[in-house]
Amino acid sequence: MSSPSLEQKYQQSLADMAALRAENASLQRQLDWFKRQLFGRKSERLLAIDPAVQQSLLSSMEDLPVPPPPESDEDTSPAKTPQRKSRQNAVNDTGLRFDDAVPVKVIEVAPDLPDGVSLDDVEVITTRSTFRLAQRRASYQVLEYRCPVIKVSADAVPQATSAPATLFDGSLADVSFIAGMLVDKFCYHLPLYRQHQRLQQAGIQLSRTTLTQQVARAAALLSPIHLAQLEHVLKSQVLAMDETPIKAGRKGKGKMKEAWFWPLYGDHDEISFTFSPSRAKAHIDQVLGEHFEGVLLTDGNASYARYAEKRPGVTHAECWAHARRHFEKALGSDDAVEEALLRIAGIYEIETWIREKGREGPDTLKARTEYSEPRVKAFWRWCDQQLHRDDLEPRHPLRQAVEYALRRQRSLSVFLSDPDVPIDTNHLERGLRCIPMGRRNWLFCWSEVGAEHVGILQSLLTTCRLHGVDPYTYLVDVLQRIALHPASRAEELTPRRWKALFADAPLRSDIEG
Repeated sequence: MSSPSLEQKYQQSLADMAALRAENASLQRQLDWFKRQLFGRKSERLLAIDPAVQQSLLSSMEDLPVPPPPESDEDTSPAKTPQRKSRQNAVNDTGLRFDDAVPVKVIEVAPDLPDGVSLDDVEVITTRSTFRLAQRRASYQVLEYRCPVIKVSADAVPQATSAPATLFDGSLADVSFIAGMLVDKFCYHLPLYRQHQRLQQAGIQLSRTTLTQQVARAAALLSPIHLAQLEHVLKSQVLAMDETPIKAGRKGKGKMKEAWFWPLYGDHDEISFTFSPSRAKAHIDQVLGEHFEGVLLTDGNASYARYAEKRPGVTHAECWAHARRHFEKALGSDDAVEEALLRIAGIYEIETWIREKGREGPDTLKARTEYSEPRVKAFWRWCDQQLHRDDLEPRHPLRQAVEYALRRQRSLSVFLSDPDVPIDTNHLERGLRCIPMGRRNWLFCWSEVGAEHVGILQSLLTTCRLHGVDPYTYLVDVLQRIALHPASRAEELTPRRWKALFADAPLRSDIEG
């Protein structure tokens, strides 16, 4: 066998150098991305871009329609620095504000009297109050029920007065303690072991296992309400769905299994967290089933697309924020990336204008057809032009971002034909933020059953936040009311319905009596 010629060696060296340059460029882009994650900004909001690039883009978009300017009766003057809001209910010069629900401790301050002058010798003309915000350390209180034992007559048998029933049989915890524990853990992400330490510092000796059992019993009690809310969410015409990981259940010594929460966001600002031990498509089929009909709004996970393909009544829409995210990751790899971000920002500007104008239904559809659709079509044309560039190799970040968007061109355009479909899933991502926040604090769930309890409680408490319902007041009321409420009307105890039916006169704990 003859040895390779000098020309062949030269060509091979050129090929190796080209491969090394491509690999080096790829590694450099990864390093730049990791540096942005560690030391740069995390927000995906578009910042100021090179004026030359921006001007070039604007000149190419001159033929696109723009929303009308504000009407003449509106203020068209340049934006000024917003003035400080008027101090309504301000109680002193520092502007401290609070409502009537905040307890106030009154401290009488003795006047400064000259020597030889007593308080009886002066006249108090008026009193000026100065308010300061103070805090007690986390305090607990024990309720002592003194139940008398009586005899109706001298010959009668003594009768003992029963103490009020507890929430759980055999439990020594008041409903206020259970509600406060749940709010601390799931709203403020305070793990039970930290709550246990706080109890000990307050002088209360209680087993940590007891706290875990109280959480489990409360979740089981609230489970029918969670199921009723999930059933209502699945009736939505536009349903947003996503998934987020969690460690749940032991995989081996020192290892935990990776499981998933699948949150669903419905038409009426309700969110339900469903749990699955895996990320398999089977969970989508199990939760949505054969009965869901409407628009399914998701990220780029292919499992949702496969689900929608087999169901004629389901329209699959995808999120523009996820498409933009791929271009944002490609920043620095090519100048055209900034142009892509500006084009997508133009689409979002129309959505902002629609929202600020308060347009709904047909008005939203008309505005999207007139202003958004030309921008979307121009974006697809721009993407096609990028694919015909000879300098974009298959692994180039810009090419991968363009291909990601073009593969989803149909699902990304659904919002143009349906005014009820949001342009992205940001509302769902804001709602599921409680799971990553909790994961940073309590790290994992010891069992899969515990993870299901997290899903039940976060579904109700996150929905409380979405509807402006105080979660503590809600839990104190519902935990007492559910035992007396008909199971067939469990939906009335979901935060959305509870706000309309019971929020004006909620059940209270004895500690508030």
